[in-house]
Amino acid sequence: MADNSKTFWQAHNDVYERSVKRPMEELLSELGPEFGPARIFRPYRDVRFSKDKSPYKTNIGALIGSYGYVTLSTEGLGAGAGAHMMAPDQLDRYRRAVDQAQTGEALSSIVATIRGRGYACVVSDPLKTAPQGYPRDHPRIDLLRGRGITVWQLWPPARWLGTSKAKERVVGVLRASAPLNEWLAEHVGETAEPGTRE
Repeated sequence: MADNSKTFWQAHNDVYERSVKRPMEELLSELGPEFGPARIFRPYRDVRFSKDKSPYKTNIGALIGSYGYVTLSTEGLGAGAGAHMMAPDQLDRYRRAVDQAQTGEALSSIVATIRGRGYACVVSDPLKTAPQGYPRDHPRIDLLRGRGITVWQLWPPARWLGTSKAKERVVGVLRASAPLNEWLAEHVGETAEPGTRE
């Protein structure tokens, strides 16, 4: 955004409402019956602990259901799912489940299937070595080292973004991610610690 100021925002808020927020609301309403209720993130940045004091985000993003995510920006349309950065209590449950043969192998299989369908499925912010209490030669060390795990796909801007293909592609990612989301819901769950996923 060339002018990320309150003055510019107030002068062009109608453009945001009409050309950015409303199309996202329409997409989310169509996704809702299959993937659950959605929540659009606020356009204002939390600058309290950031060196960048720009007040507004340069994308619009929304949470779909418990683990789905969709975003639109000048970089294109993005869709994904999973748990990007787990809270400490979630991370502990995640690693315990990855460590166990049955649940850990199930996750490995899910990841391989998602990647086989052409989507990126990666761990977030991996440690350089094994987490404390786990061996470096663990058969699923790559999964254990992550602080989160996500599916992600980004499509650059193109004419089809204004057509039904946009919804079709988002649906494709969310459906491919369903087994991962189910695994996370069963073995990780929500955090009991205060905070926000935004």
